[in-house]
Amino acid sequence: MEPKLIDHLFRHHYGKMVSVLARIFGLAHLETIEDAIQDTFIKATISWKNTPPEHPEAWLTQAAKNRVLDLFRKLKAAHKRVPNLTTGTETIAIQELFLDNEIEDSQLRMIFTACHPLLNPKDRISFALKTVSGFSHKEIAAALLTKEETIKKRLSRARIAIQKENISFKIPQGKALSNRLDSVMEVLYLIFNEGFHSTKKEMLIRKELCAEAMRLCKMLLTHTTTQIPKAYALFALMCFHAARIDSRTNHDNELMDLRNQDRSLWYFPLVKLGNTAMHKAVTDTSFSSYHYEAAIAAEHLKATTFEKTNWKTILKWYQHLYELEPMPTHILNMAVVQLQDKRFRESYQLLKQLDPETLGQRSYLYYATLSDYYLTQDDYPNALTHMDTALDLVTNQQEKKYLEKKRISLIL
Repeated sequence: MEPKLIDHLFRHHYGKMVSVLARIFGLAHLETIEDAIQDTFIKATISWKNTPPEHPEAWLTQAAKNRVLDLFRKLKAAHKRVPNLTTGTETIAIQELFLDNEIEDSQLRMIFTACHPLLNPKDRISFALKTVSGFSHKEIAAALLTKEETIKKRLSRARIAIQKENISFKIPQGKALSNRLDSVMEVLYLIFNEGFHSTKKEMLIRKELCAEAMRLCKMLLTHTTTQIPKAYALFALMCFHAARIDSRTNHDNELMDLRNQDRSLWYFPLVKLGNTAMHKAVTDTSFSSYHYEAAIAAEHLKATTFEKTNWKTILKWYQHLYELEPMPTHILNMAVVQLQDKRFRESYQLLKQLDPETLGQRSYLYYATLSDYYLTQDDYPNALTHMDTALDLVTNQQEKKYLEKKRISLIL
């Protein structure tokens, strides 16, 4: 069997199996559970080389069930209070936990556990990617642009905090649900964003991160207690962005800006799915940042050509977004919008408000936008100077090549 298929199955099933086993054994045994699942997949990789099973997913599920019994024997030897679940009604209960709806419920419980406010915010996304999504230490480190050792520490710290704070493996109720759900959505948003605007040097888009964030967000929308307008808005936002993924790079893997994207590559079934979610997101008048970001993304998708983009409406949504979340990135985006709408003075006034250092890893976008402004004023020396600063700061290779092309056009 192809290694890529095994990797896909591992990723798809790891979170399911960890969640179900954590529900059976409790979060105190999480590390043992993870080791057992890892061991199951190692065995699968070896045994499938010569004779792959006809139904690999069923094979993995059965292997996980068998591992349950192995684990119980092991844990019972170490802890006498662990019940004997090898026979009788308890065994039937275990079998039921492997039904599709119960697996989904277990995964939802794990998402809420991973995003618990008592966990360090930096640890939540790492823990979610590991336990819910099956990402390896190396993949998480690459996704979050940090060292593998740092990820291992974060995961260890999260497990310790879960035991120390006696965090329950359940979906919170009442007032606690709202706060925890905000944390869950923030983590899913960050996972998607890292996939769509990757900070990884060699790769602009990481589709597997986008797909995983969408899968988990969709899971929220299948549970009655988490089907809230804000969650629908987040899912709509993901759909609208994901619809444009294939047009963001060309055949040579070069970055294509919105003006030059092949709009025939936009995937409109995803746009339709996003529109359906957005209708459910506006059932009340309380709008979140996800609502406004989705509205902005939708405006871009409505335009049949770049020239027909409704910049004034987009600016209005950015202004609402900034009122809700006064962040420097929103000011920068408003400056870009004003520039596109040929309101050059207003764009420059917004850029003057910004300290590029507050933009962190995205500070190169400030200088690239400033370069674009000076170009509209036919001030080529300043345009070139700021483009050079942008090139010094950008880390992604595809974005760097894109800016290098723009620089060449300045000196021709």
